[in-house]
Amino acid sequence: MDRTALVTGASSGIGLATAAALAARGFRVFGTSRDPERLKPEQRADGVDYLPLDLGDDASIDSLAETLAGVDVLVNNAGESQSGPIEELPGEALRRIFQVNVFGPVRLAQLVLPGMRARGYGRVVMVGSMLASFPLAYRSSYVASKAAIKGFSNGARQELTPFGVWLTTVEPGSIATGISERRTKYISDDSPYREDFARMLAALDRNERAGITAERVAQTIVTAIAADRPKARYAVGSNAPAVFALKRLLPGGIVEKIVHRRHDLNR
Repeated sequence: MDRTALVTGASSGIGLATAAALAARGFRVFGTSRDPERLKPEQRADGVDYLPLDLGDDASIDSLAETLAGVDVLVNNAGESQSGPIEELPGEALRRIFQVNVFGPVRLAQLVLPGMRARGYGRVVMVGSMLASFPLAYRSSYVASKAAIKGFSNGARQELTPFGVWLTTVEPGSIATGISERRTKYISDDSPYREDFARMLAALDRNERAGITAERVAQTIVTAIAADRPKARYAVGSNAPAVFALKRLLPGGIVEKIVHRRHDLNR
């Protein structure tokens, strides 16, 4: 396999599993972490070279330009999981989640695409979320960021296919990666939403603990990369095939109620 891949957020969860899966298939793999020198052995995949990347820092992103020029597969996995009632989300937090989840990944794609186009081959995978298709209360900023990255991928997809370059989005459902421990939360002590918010978070954490493994998502990402003509979207976890079928058949209001009841919110 004479291909080079770069996977962001490759020190844990989906990113770590994807980097390991690609390396096992013969790819030369670069993985990113905010501080590779501080990674423990269990945070490193065998056969993966780690590079520093802070998606919140434009200079850090642009420092990868030379490496990205030779990359055939970009997996935009790194991101932030954020929760809070829209009324109480700080402007700084909103700007950060869009920088990390949208603007940073798009900039990486802009840096990698010229080389892919020139070589006549490329794959860009945006790791989104099923919440972009099934929005949930108190997750509006996260939902919006994942919907935005999918929109960039879908909108730009046909621009690149004539050059052998394919953009696709992988939408995981509930994944058991421990992300609940790293989720940023914004809610005031006297918030009128506090009880509702706490109930949603408890259900979200419960569903994630019972979710599929990061390795299962990595398998789906590898499937998308290996396809001759990757689909625009691959969904995995949370009974994705049945859930998306129901979404096509049922009225939107009923789907919304199902999503919220699954998270212990009676709407």
